[in-house]
Amino acid sequence: MSGIIYPVTVLGGLWLLFGVSLSLASRAFSIEVDPKVEEIRKVLPGANCGACGFPGCDGLASAIVEGKALVNACSVGGEPVAENIADIMGVNAVETIREVATVLCQGDCHNAKDKYIYNGIQDCRAKNILAGGSKYCSYGCLGCGTCKDVCQYDAIKIIDGVAIIDKEKCVACKACIGICPKGIIELVPYEQEVVVKCKSNDTGKVVRGNCSIGCIGCRICVKNCPEDAFIFENNLAKIDYEKCINCGICAEKCPTKAIWSSLKKEKVAV
Repeated sequence: MSGIIYPVTVLGGLWLLFGVSLSLASRAFSIEVDPKVEEIRKVLPGANCGACGFPGCDGLASAIVEGKALVNACSVGGEPVAENIADIMGVNAVETIREVATVLCQGDCHNAKDKYIYNGIQDCRAKNILAGGSKYCSYGCLGCGTCKDVCQYDAIKIIDGVAIIDKEKCVACKACIGICPKGIIELVPYEQEVVVKCKSNDTGKVVRGNCSIGCIGCRICVKNCPEDAFIFENNLAKIDYEKCINCGICAEKCPTKAIWSSLKKEKVAV
């Protein structure tokens, strides 16, 4: 019997010793947490997407309290969350412009030419390794849906070989932007109705041979913009969204329709 009692007593004593030691150590090395961190953490959406630039919602909450991040740093939560955090911090919420991710390519199976038939893994990164993808245009959407797979908000669909983003569902978490091997997904203002949906830096002649809806660098949009809102670099037209008034003139004049517009020929006074 003593052969059982002795080891049980020893183990019990060690358990008690370790328990007391850990308790004392936790008190000695404990870090006092600002209660505001916990309050802000409860307000944040809990997506832990990292779009704010910090390691999850816990990291952002700590950064806001420490003054390393703004109260409106969470793009997923938007203005409602920013206002709640501002109330906790006792400051005024900074007004933000809502942004949404947009795929800057319209080269679907009807508009873009293919150089080979791809039968591999349905992952844009894998497809991109094989000669830059199956399209002749080396800048175009690969259409495997890798961006769709990482989107937690069901905001992306693959239609005719091109990713399409529903801006009503997009929360600008940037997950799709980070994973796209072609770098053709960018954030644009939610209110923006006119977008150059092309990223090709090829010359006009090359673009015409690869895709019927790409930017050919004719600069007609640049010449016709009443607000001087266009920038032309590396054979590609780009819109300065701060200057653009969504008049839609550029989209009407674009010979290849590389400039997408949701205005549907609505006339806007300039």
